[in-house]
Amino acid sequence: MAEASQRLRKALETLRDEFDCIGDVRGRGLVLGVQIVSDKKSRKPDTALGARITDKVMELGLSMNIVTLPGMGGVFRIAPPLTVSDDEIDLGVSILRDAVRGALGG
Repeated sequence: MAEASQRLRKALETLRDEFDCIGDVRGRGLVLGVQIVSDKKSRKPDTALGARITDKVMELGLSMNIVTLPGMGGVFRIAPPLTVSDDEIDLGVSILRDAVRGALGG
């Protein structure tokens, strides 16, 4: 499980570095959060963009949604099963990358 957790975190941190709308990756083990923001400096949650990303990931076959509760808005909670394989992690992150690109219009 530790290897899967490290793989997932590293992949999500790569997305954070790639996209200005990902402000933070946080959590422990396989339970991680990806914060969707309007800009990295203010880290103001962008729930509208998060909703568009949610729609895109669902279209692409990945079931994820963004938390819109006050104080937690703009965060995707990611909690794959303990039996997740490297290929499944890679596929999920690839789908998330494509969904972010699509939601941003690119």
